[in-house]
This record gives sequence, C-alpha cells and structure tokens, in this order.
Amino acid sequence: MADTTKTSTDHHGSGVSDSPAEKSESAIGALACEIDAREFIDRARVSRRTVGRVGVAMAIYAIILAGIVFFVVPRYSGTAVNTSATFLPTIVIAAFLFETFDSASGMGFGATLGALLFVLGYPAAAVVPTLLFSEAATGLVGGLFHNEFENVEFGYGDESATKATRVLGLVVAIGVGATIVSVVLAYLAIEVSGPLVQAYIGIIIVFIAGLTLFQNVADFSGTYSQRQLIGFAALAGLNKGITGSGFGPVITLGQILSGIYEKSATAITSMSEGIVSLAGIITFLTITVAGVGLDLTLLPSVFAGGFLAAIFAPYTVRVMPNRILQYIVPGYALILAATLFAEIL
Repeated sequence: MADTTKTSTDHHGSGVSDSPAEKSESAIGALACEIDAREFIDRARVSRRTVGRVGVAMAIYAIILAGIVFFVVPRYSGTAVNTSATFLPTIVIAAFLFETFDSASGMGFGATLGALLFVLGYPAAAVVPTLLFSEAATGLVGGLFHNEFENVEFGYGDESATKATRVLGLVVAIGVGATIVSVVLAYLAIEVSGPLVQAYIGIIIVFIAGLTLFQNVADFSGTYSQRQLIGFAALAGLNKGITGSGFGPVITLGQILSGIYEKSATAITSMSEGIVSLAGIITFLTITVAGVGLDLTLLPSVFAGGFLAAIFAPYTVRVMPNRILQYIVPGYALILAATLFAEIL
C-alpha cells in the first residue's frame, strides 16, 4: 500500500474549495474535509504504518480478551471459566453491530445494546458495569483510530488539531462529572429515571436531530462556536447525570450544529466517551470497597464484538462521503429516540 501522510498543513493552495457544507481550513475537521474531497480510491488507501498499527491493536485485543476471560470474570463474577458460556454469539454480534454504528455516528452503543440486554433479562448490576468497561475500551480505541485514519486531528501546533483537543477536554470535563453522579445515584438506589425522563431525552434528541437535518437540507453551515458547544455539552452532561444515557446523541449533534465537521464530531465523541467511561470504571471500583459487588459475566461477549468494531469502523468513516454521514448521524439519532419512545409505550 502506498503511504499517505497527514496533510493538515497543506490545505492552503490545495485547490479544494469549501462548499457551504464544508468547514474552513482553520475549523475543526479541516483535514477530514480535505480527504473527503479526494477520489474514493485515495480515501481508501492507507499507509503501511497504519496497517501495522491495526495489527498491533489486534494483538492487544487478543491479550486483553484472554485476560478478561481467565482473570477478570472469575475474580468479579465468582464463576469458573466456561468458554461455551463465556461467549454468547448473539451478544457478540450485537456488540459488533452497535459499536460499528456508534463509532460511525458518535452514539448508540450503550443505549441500544443496553436495551437489548435488559430485554434478554439481564439485571442492571450486570449490564451497567459491563457497558462502562466496554465503552472505555471501544471509545479510546475508536478515537485513536479515528485520529489514525485522519477523521480528526488531536494535538497542538496546528489550529484545527488544537481546537479539536480543546473540544475533547471540554466534553470530557463535563462528561466525567455527570458520569460520577449517575453511577453514585444508581447504586444509592435513588430513582431518577422513568417514562417522563425517557420522554424528555427523546424529545431533546428529536429536536436537535431535526435542526441538524434542516441545516443539511438548507445547505447551511455556521462557523465554530465554543459558547454554543458549551451549552450542548452541559445539556449532554445533564442527560448523562440523570438517566445514564442521551450523552452521545446530544454531544455529537451539538458539535455539528456548533460548526464541527461531521466526521470529526463523531471522532471526538468516541474518544470522549472512552475517557468518560474510565471515570465510571474508577467510580465502580471505588464503591466496591464499600461492599458493592460487580457482575462482569457479560463482559467477554460485549468486549469481543465491540472492541473489534472500534478498530475498523473509523476506516469506514474515512472512506464514506461526508454528505452521506450528514444524514446518517441525525437519522440514527431519530431511530434512538424512537427506541426510547417505544420503551415508554
């Protein structure tokens, strides 16, 4: 494979004109915007370095999965290793599919997979910590490979990369606080959810998704607004804190409405949810000291499908035309909202 190098400093004079739907060269997502203007074969081409890193990630995947099966599950579930019972095909496949959509759209893994696991009869004590542990791994890996496939730039020096890193820090700061609150409330048995709360989350998602679709149809794109993004981040944090869900859709759509390129918005959300979920894990491990037990019997199945998808889904985002993603993201958000409304009925 021929090498492709990051060209974030080569946007000026590149001959790529910004359409109303595309961001300026200094905006977050400038590199992803430039790559999106290339022919499909050029977008599909990756460097040997990237192929090597995918191989390393696959090796790490195998090592961690073995550690989960032979050490983590017996330690926290009190059950001996049983391969046939450890990997549940339905859950592995579901985790892979939902994480693929999540990494490509910035939302849905926890909400959709969580709903499925509850329908299958698993208790919250098994579902919630499993999702947090899995989302920490898939979010971080997905974010790193979004960066590797140039859907986003994290770092300092380049204006677009600096802004993306600052947005990540803002989203993480609010998300960490909200996650700690939601975990503590959940395990203090404080009832903060219910049909009204689900309806609230659904209405918020429908409203923001509707605005995003209107913006796309009108072919209108505003400039980056940090003040506006802070408002969306606060709203997403509120959702996470009171319900444990609704963070991904609001923060992803909020970024898009705040002037961030779609591909970069999904990448930032993936990375931020990984870091935020780490805070949830630390909180869980802290409360286990007080005698709260963890049930991680589902972790091998969820991790097996989710981690694999987190490696390859960012590549799909790279080769997919952003114009398609502009409608997939709000469209998928509306599907999630419909799922919430269906649970109420």
